[in-house]
Amino acid sequence: MNCELLATCSALGYLEEDTYHKEADCLESVKDLIRFLRHEDDTRDVRQQLGAGQIVQNDLLPIIIQHGQDKALFDACIRLMVNLTQPAMLCFGKVPDDPVFRHHFLQITSHLQAYKEVFAGEAVFGILSETLYTLLQLDWEQRQEEDNLLIERILLLVRNVLHVPADPCEEKKVDDDASIHDRLLWAIHMSGFDDLIKFLASAQSEQQWSMHVLEIISLMFRDQTPETLVSAGHARSAEEKHRDCQDLVALRQKEHAAKRSRTLQRGTRHSHFGGSYVVEGLKSIGERDVIYHRNVHNFKSYTHDTGKAVRRVPKRNRQVRECKDKRRSALNVRLFLREFCVDFLENCYNRLMYLVKESLIREQTQQHDETYYLWALSFFMSFNRGNGFRADLVSETMTIRTFHYIERNITNYYEMLLTDRKEATSWSRRMHLALKAYQELLLTVNQMDCSQDESIRQSSSVIKCNIFYLMEYRDIFLTLLRKYDETRQPQSYLKDLVESTHLFLRMLERFCKGRKSLMVQKKKVRRRRSHGKKKPSAAETSPEALAETWKIVEEELKASGFQLSESLTESTVPFDATSETPLEEQRTEAMVRVQDALLVRLAPEALGLLRAAREVWPEGDVFGSTDVEPEEELELLKQILHANLPRTSPPEPAAEDDDDAAELEEEELESVQISEKEFNFLDFIKRFSNPSIVRPYLLLLKSYSKNTPHTNHCIARMLHRLAVDLKMDAQIFQLSVFNLFNKILSDPAAAAYKELVTFAKFVVNRFFSLAAQNNKAYVELLFWKNVGAVCEMTEGYSKDGEGTKPTWTEEEEEELRNLYAEHRYSEVPDIVETLLPLLNSTRTRRQVVTQLVHMGLVENAKALKKQKKGTQIVIWTEEQEDELQMLYEEYKDSDDVLGDLLKKLTAKRSRARVVDKLLSMGLVSERRELYKKRSRNAHGKSSGKGMTEEEFIDELTQGLPDDPGDRDDENKEEDESEESEEEEEQKRETQNAKRRSQSLPSSVGRIPDVSTMVSALLQKGMSGPLLWLQNSLYKTAKDRKTDELAQDVPLLPLSDENDDAMENKSFLGLLRKLRIRPPKNNQECFWRIPAQISVSQLQSAAAALSPREEDPNGGREQDSSRSPTGESQEEEEVSGEQRALRALLITRKRKHHNSEHTAAASDFSPPKETDNTPERSREKTATKRSRVLDDDEENEDDSAMVIDMETNDDTDSDREDISAPVKRRRKFALIDEEDDED
Repeated sequence: MNCELLATCSALGYLEEDTYHKEADCLESVKDLIRFLRHEDDTRDVRQQLGAGQIVQNDLLPIIIQHGQDKALFDACIRLMVNLTQPAMLCFGKVPDDPVFRHHFLQITSHLQAYKEVFAGEAVFGILSETLYTLLQLDWEQRQEEDNLLIERILLLVRNVLHVPADPCEEKKVDDDASIHDRLLWAIHMSGFDDLIKFLASAQSEQQWSMHVLEIISLMFRDQTPETLVSAGHARSAEEKHRDCQDLVALRQKEHAAKRSRTLQRGTRHSHFGGSYVVEGLKSIGERDVIYHRNVHNFKSYTHDTGKAVRRVPKRNRQVRECKDKRRSALNVRLFLREFCVDFLENCYNRLMYLVKESLIREQTQQHDETYYLWALSFFMSFNRGNGFRADLVSETMTIRTFHYIERNITNYYEMLLTDRKEATSWSRRMHLALKAYQELLLTVNQMDCSQDESIRQSSSVIKCNIFYLMEYRDIFLTLLRKYDETRQPQSYLKDLVESTHLFLRMLERFCKGRKSLMVQKKKVRRRRSHGKKKPSAAETSPEALAETWKIVEEELKASGFQLSESLTESTVPFDATSETPLEEQRTEAMVRVQDALLVRLAPEALGLLRAAREVWPEGDVFGSTDVEPEEELELLKQILHANLPRTSPPEPAAEDDDDAAELEEEELESVQISEKEFNFLDFIKRFSNPSIVRPYLLLLKSYSKNTPHTNHCIARMLHRLAVDLKMDAQIFQLSVFNLFNKILSDPAAAAYKELVTFAKFVVNRFFSLAAQNNKAYVELLFWKNVGAVCEMTEGYSKDGEGTKPTWTEEEEEELRNLYAEHRYSEVPDIVETLLPLLNSTRTRRQVVTQLVHMGLVENAKALKKQKKGTQIVIWTEEQEDELQMLYEEYKDSDDVLGDLLKKLTAKRSRARVVDKLLSMGLVSERRELYKKRSRNAHGKSSGKGMTEEEFIDELTQGLPDDPGDRDDENKEEDESEESEEEEEQKRETQNAKRRSQSLPSSVGRIPDVSTMVSALLQKGMSGPLLWLQNSLYKTAKDRKTDELAQDVPLLPLSDENDDAMENKSFLGLLRKLRIRPPKNNQECFWRIPAQISVSQLQSAAAALSPREEDPNGGREQDSSRSPTGESQEEEEVSGEQRALRALLITRKRKHHNSEHTAAASDFSPPKETDNTPERSREKTATKRSRVLDDDEENEDDSAMVIDMETNDDTDSDREDISAPVKRRRKFALIDEEDDED
């Protein structure tokens, strides 16, 4: 021992006979030992030295027994012993693989076993019980923090001592003999510590110790089984006596058979020479028959493997070792534990399990603490079933939540078993524990069915309805059987799994028999593989299909409340920052992805992608504004679904060999669809007809002699279901199975396995009946067979060549070889496409490519790849660059420069590559120069020089017809013909514009109808803020006409009235309708007019704010003026000027009709603005003209009022004279406007 440790231990005191004399600095020495333990190395040297010095046996335990009144010293000793008794596994983390560390691990384990033997005395637990009882007597208010720490340390000390494993070399005890663990339990009982444990489990004020209590209880019952505790103190039942008699009979039969076999092996006379025999028909290594040199009686056990070295099985392929067997404790210990179980179930079980379950769900426990919960559930529920079943004692764990919790743990344990291979054994044990708990739940539900209480039977029926309805609970045993691995999971696990499956099927079968039909849940996972972006088919994009799709998507989004999960939000990425694709094209691709998600009815994914794209591309509100409402998002998704988006056609996959071609990486999209179907028990059993499920049953059957009769019955019942109920007996026709059947039939104790013997005879008879009809049945014995192989074996094999690939005859091969040699060096772009129509037989492209590779004419399928259209050529030669420059100089003034270049280029290329080359050569400075130009009128951009005012107006208005009041009846036909021509031209332009606008559904291109909102704000007396907003829009439009670089313009409310309006919800709603964006972050204070809004849109928005009065035609005017026409942006920029000039023409014609009205058309202006801003009216006369026309000619009263302001001298009679012509002109002008818009 280290000298410092030795000196510290000597300073504690000394033991003289039974009296311990402590030193003066005993407390400081204990604290020094705690400090030494805190700084020990990886070998745990301090712990080993203290264990070798027996510090616990000679010093610490005598101190707490004889000097327990010294509270500080008692606390320090308890703290030190908690550290010294902690498990060796906790010290090293795991069982070390290194031999040196493995030695240290075993040394510490031996010291712990010595500690446990000393603790198995009543004196130690007596002082611990007294101290714990004194602390628990204190109320919660009187209890100090030190008291809580001492309670926890005492519980941890008891847990550590109980956790120490037994020493198998020292404790060679038989059943009913007291081991060290039994003596420790008896000391706990005699000291009354078990009563304190039950108090802690049941007291409401002590619920913080629930996890410690459950650990101690599980360690107390570590070596016990519920069956042995239930039968403790009771005489053996008749069933137990019968079972023991059967076991004795089987053993006696085996003994007699062995004795008879030995008798037959001895000859009638003694002979030193056993003899040599020739075995006819059994060949040796050479060509001769085998010569057998032993006694003829031993020939039955002859094998060619005799004398061979046994092949060593790799460690990874060995079967996992079973845990140690349970032993039966002394009778007094079993009786005490039985009484403890009864009291615990009646007073503590439900409350303690509830507290532990809540702690586990809230993750307030340590890792793997759920194993204590699973053990307690299976142990005490099993004890309750055997000890006079009472459902109310275990009501806390008899819920659907418990089924779900255990099923989830089983799934988690299996996943960790596959991933964490180093700890596979530990995960396998936890999985076995969870399976036992699940099995016990099923057994308890089955027991509830037999109860005399109607309410208990009803509760059982409710639980069964739930577990049989959900697919997770029905399929769990199928999954576990299919995934069984004997190298990681012990045979005891397989035994419990087979018995649980048998119980579940029996319950399910009985449940189905009592009902005419049973509806169950069905989950279908649809996997869609996409080889790239594929354009939806016509059936998917038909109006009926789109309407049905939108109905489903809308219902799903409304049901979810437009809420998305965090995982979906984080995983949605609308663009690729590393891609060379420009952001504009990626924006279009993002829109296409949203549409694809909507087409496959993935509403949450589409909404998440839309919101993510809005954050990446906020400009222009293409994906909606930042403060968009859910209803507006829904409308935007509908527009995207019905839009005709531009899609890039994916390159056609190259033709490759069917057998040798590597599989391409494919994206799998999964969608789970939940539905209901009628349950059929026989169809469910068919799912067990699988070699991966039958194999574990036969693996367990190999140990039939060690299995219990119930386990053998479960195996035989499942095989009977497959062979008889499903008529799949051929699935068991396997050589290893027949070898096992032979062993069962020849077993001397075969009478004890009557069920297995009967089944084996049935299967063997069925095989020989089939072998008489199918001469290949003996070969089939070598293989495991699935359903298809079984059908072929019993019903007949498919014909030769049926279902195989079409073969090539010699003539066809020669024809293909000649054609390939003829066209091999031709300059055709695709030789395979050339050969296909020349072949006499009908072949596909893939078949021709495969045959060419097979014949060796080409090296591989890649040499015959189909060329991509337009994008294969990457390098530009000098001749191609000169050709491009010459063509650009020729067509640079045309309306469609890029289209003409693509048509004339010799080497076909994609539009993107041609645009990039033009930019790199400096022929164009930006992509906008290559956009297709719009032809506005017959004369192009005419300045109007050399023309009269009437000609200029007629040209700009595109032949607008005159007022009908100035024409005679004979001119009406000519007017109608001119109108029809204009209508056709306007319709063609509108259709072209709509076709272009559908390529990307954007909300920027139109101004919404805000007349209702403007009227509401005027009624609230907010005409001043509306005028301020209108002036701001006009000023911004004027500035953007002169300035090419547009920027966001803030709205500055300088007056109090405007400042109050910026806090009004209705006014802010108007701003949002006009697409004026709010402040983005804390650095911005004002609303801003976005830079993306064009000049014409600003003018239209400002005109929409003009106050108007309601009239019968108002609605038609608003609709015609506000309806989106889908025109391009270039047309919108000049629309204001055209409409202003059209208004000037109408006004001049009115003046001609009313000769007494001589006022100039330039004096037209709204009365409100004329009164309020006279200076602005004089400066911006042209702008006001456009505003008058933007409102599509105010109603009749407005027109009359404007004319009255122009003349200033008209009388009432004059107004009456002109009222009728004005109405007729108004009506005709409206018709004209509607035709233009159409």
